[in-house]
Amino acid sequence: MAAPTTEQVNGGDAVLSPVMSDTDSDPVSENGTLPEYVVELVETEFGGDLKSLKKVSGLLEKLTEENKLLEEQVLTVSSAVPLRVSSALSEAEHCRQDVEALLQRERMLSNTLQQHLQGAQSWADGLSQTLGQLDTVERHMKYLQVLARIEELSDSIQQFLMTSSVWEAVGAVSSMASLDLGLQESGCSHLQAFLRETLCFWHKILKDRLASDLEEVLTQLHWPFLSPPVSSLSPPANAQELHSQLELLVPQLLALQLPAGLPQAPPLSLPIQIMILPLSKRFRYHFTGNRQTNCLNKPEWYLTQVLMWMGNNSKFMEEKIQPILDKTDAKINARVELCRGLLSLAQEKLAHDAPRLLYDDALFCHLVDEVLQFERELRTTHAYPSMLPGALHILLEEAVFQKWLSVERKMAVEKVDAMLSAEGAWSSQYRDISDMDELKAPDCAETFMTLLLVITDRYRSLPCSRAQLSFLALQRELVDDFRIRLTQVMKEESRSPIGAKYCAILNAVNYISTVLSDWADNVFFLQLQQAAVSLGEEVWGPLGATEAGRLASLEGSLFEGLLGLLERLRGDMLGRLLEAVMREVREKVQPYGRDRWLSLPSQTDQATMSLSSSACPMMLCLRDRLLQLQQLLCLPLFQSFWQGLAERLDQLLYQDVILYNHFNEGGAAQLQFDMTRNLFPLFGHYCKRPENFFKHVKEACIILSLNVGSALLLRDVLQQAEEEEEGLPADPQRPSPESTLNELGVYRLAPCDVQILLSLRASWPGQ
Repeated sequence: MAAPTTEQVNGGDAVLSPVMSDTDSDPVSENGTLPEYVVELVETEFGGDLKSLKKVSGLLEKLTEENKLLEEQVLTVSSAVPLRVSSALSEAEHCRQDVEALLQRERMLSNTLQQHLQGAQSWADGLSQTLGQLDTVERHMKYLQVLARIEELSDSIQQFLMTSSVWEAVGAVSSMASLDLGLQESGCSHLQAFLRETLCFWHKILKDRLASDLEEVLTQLHWPFLSPPVSSLSPPANAQELHSQLELLVPQLLALQLPAGLPQAPPLSLPIQIMILPLSKRFRYHFTGNRQTNCLNKPEWYLTQVLMWMGNNSKFMEEKIQPILDKTDAKINARVELCRGLLSLAQEKLAHDAPRLLYDDALFCHLVDEVLQFERELRTTHAYPSMLPGALHILLEEAVFQKWLSVERKMAVEKVDAMLSAEGAWSSQYRDISDMDELKAPDCAETFMTLLLVITDRYRSLPCSRAQLSFLALQRELVDDFRIRLTQVMKEESRSPIGAKYCAILNAVNYISTVLSDWADNVFFLQLQQAAVSLGEEVWGPLGATEAGRLASLEGSLFEGLLGLLERLRGDMLGRLLEAVMREVREKVQPYGRDRWLSLPSQTDQATMSLSSSACPMMLCLRDRLLQLQQLLCLPLFQSFWQGLAERLDQLLYQDVILYNHFNEGGAAQLQFDMTRNLFPLFGHYCKRPENFFKHVKEACIILSLNVGSALLLRDVLQQAEEEEEGLPADPQRPSPESTLNELGVYRLAPCDVQILLSLRASWPGQ
């Protein structure tokens, strides 16, 4: 019988019981509980049936047999292990011998190969030398082939020129240019130089010949037009022949143009270069050297001349040259090419003159103004494409740009000084035109914002976001400086805040804040905001995560910090103004608060009611100040003022008049008459329901004017509610104090306030 394997022992079909060691003979664990497997076995064999315990003897015999079988299997496996180990060792020995044999063969083969390589080395050296010689011969042959090709093309061009086969000559020059392009990576510098020299030689001869023919044709067509073309001039007699020659020469010159490298802008097309030559000569004649027209302080002379030439010659380019270019599929805009060529003359002149003006502020400012005007004219009148550089990049050279910023700052500060010291600085130029004077901005504030707007217009068209943001930083600096100046003037005028100058300063702050808020939503400034987020610390310095996030999500704006400071100044000034008016009103209210409210005759005893004499000074003061400030303040500020005044006056009358006194029936009626028929209508000029701004006074009058019965019921309800709060049982049928007060029109005053007002009534039954 074969010995069972380990798998049979561990995975047999017999029900295995755990084998216990000597230490595991006791099935009860240390903590006094049965092991889990014992509990599981008992549960499986007997369950909850106590009568099945008679199976215990059979189960015990079964487990004993299984245990004996397992012991035999373990002994059998233990005796089989040495045999298997011996077999494995024998196999390992055979493997070792095989490896040694293989190593011996490898050494023999290596020695044989080494001897073979040593014998073949001389052959390899000879073959390498031969191959090197072949490679040298091949390179020399290719070199000679290129030379032969150059000579062949050169002879062909000469032959074509002698036979006037211009197109063939142009094709041969193009082939030579392609050959030159292919040799750029070869390293044959002498061959390249020879080819380039030959190419330039034939290219110049062919170009000069075609250029001479083109210039002759253009001259007969009256090119260039130095003044606006006159449509009444009759065309030349041979116009058709000239046009045919033009149709032949322009494509030939286009085909002759040598391929350039990879400049930022493609080179000017060859026919346009030739057409611009006479204008270029005129430009250099007039605007270089010692000519009187070459005047450093008159950049407008040459800039205007360039624009005039663009305008005078654009029609010829569109009508005569553009159709020829379209037939060649050249993808060239003739009018734009003309502008590019003429613009290069202005750019060269500007680049030469600008550094010479850095030490003269007046001349430099004039140059900047003229360049900006030239750029606007170029982009609008002549529709020069925005993707092509104009003249502004000359102003972005570091030294020139820093000078521009410095001069802008200096000129702006000087203008601010002048406008603040001007005689009419704090009066509005539109004060006599009501529909144009809504914001009542004084001249100094309006002039200042116009100054900022002019600066924006000057840098708006700059092709560099970083440069635009530098100007924006300058504007923010100027606004903050102007705010500080306004604050200084305000402090000087704070002794009389009701005066015209103080109100003009307040209008100025409000006007600047309003304009900056509008700018924050402008598309141009929103684009700058995104650029600022992209450039980050390069422009603004380290931004906090919150500020950067607000700018990126457009929740904040580039003017947010300035607007916060201006709003704070506006609030401070408005508060000072309100306090000044309230000081006057508070003084006028004192006699009114000391009136004899407890002994006034009832309404039935008076024929007609009239305003309390003690209230007249207060009412006159309010009327005069409201009328005065309505004239001095802009509408948004005046609305804030009168609403703030109403709120403070409501508290003053409630605290110092109503809560300070007791009222009989006549006194309550007089108070209500003074308020509803005199005070409220005073503010009725500025809103439809002025009583809503005097809720404490209005509701106090309601409580004080209740008839006795209603007052008793209300007092009852309030007292009952107070008792319920102290823990007494509630009456579900009784209405709540709030609903009762709401029915009377009282919403602001709390029940405790109403109880105080009820206690101020002098006429109660039994009193």
